[in-house]
Formats: sequence, C-alpha cells, structure tokens
Amino acid sequence: MEYDGIFRQAQALIREFLEKAPQKEGSLFVIGCSSSEIAGETIGKGSDLNAAQAVLDAVLPVLREHKIFLAAQCCEHLNRALILERAAAEKFGLEPVMVVPQPKAGGSFATAFWHACADPVAVEYIRASAGWDIGGTLIGMHLKDVAVPVRLSQKTIGQATLLCAKTRPKYIGGERARYE
Repeated sequence: MEYDGIFRQAQALIREFLEKAPQKEGSLFVIGCSSSEIAGETIGKGSDLNAAQAVLDAVLPVLREHKIFLAAQCCEHLNRALILERAAAEKFGLEPVMVVPQPKAGGSFATAFWHACADPVAVEYIRASAGWDIGGTLIGMHLKDVAVPVRLSQKTIGQATLLCAKTRPKYIGGERARYE
C-alpha cells in the first residue's frame, strides 16, 4: 500500500474541507476511519495501523492549526466510543469511560490517535459540528442534529469511500420567522 499517497490525499482533503466548511475554534470534528476499507478490504477484516497513521498524520496537524478538537470514533466493538484529549472532554463536560482502543477492538485510527494524545480519554457520546466517515463507519450518531453533506473534489481515501458533513442549527418558527 502507498502510505505517502494516503497521507497526501487526506491532507489535501482536510484543507479543502475546512475551506468549504470553516469550523469555529474549539469545535469538535469527528472522524470514523476504517483502515481496512482504505486498504481495499471489508470493514473490520484487514486493520492497517500504517494506513490509519497516515490519515492521522495528515489531518491532526491541520485540525490543531485551526484549534479544532479531533474525536476519533472507535469501531462497533467498543460501541463507537470516541477518543479525545482530556482537555476537550472537560471543555464539553463529557464523562470518560474506561477503555483503551486496540486495532481489533476500537480500530487502528482510534488506537493511533490514543497514542498521539498527550492525555487521552474515551467517551461514549459527543455532538460534533463536522466530521468524516471514511469507509462506512457511521459517524452520524455523533453529529449535531442537522447534518449537511460537504462535497469534496475526491470521494475516496485509498480504496475507502469518504463522506463528509458539517452541521447547522435547526430552522424553527414558520412563515413569520426570519433567519440570518
């Protein structure tokens, strides 16, 4: 597998995403990443720590540069729990749970992020402002209520399908209401 190519793809796409859908400083950005799918395998069947690390190495510095917190979604074996820096969990009032992700129980991306964090914690739920679903990881449960697709110039990272979303507040009111 060409890990440099995965790195370049992910880095270009995170920059493009943030140009098309700018995020506020201090917001949460969730990434669910199937390294198996990136490598052309079925999700959960070919975990590839190097592919996950290539994506993480590409996106994490860009998110940090924009002062956006990353939340790495674990796989279904950990009920799609999320890995965050403790500071992010505390900022959002999130209750830590006791688990440490592994490539086959949590996923390679969450494992890689755990090791990249200064003080990692796992939490069960978040309400992120935006995110990426790489390879069908189903991040929707961790986004705010109204998710809006963000179309990028490329629809894959490696062999995995990339779906992107931002969120917006709900419209409420009716015919007399006004919106910004």
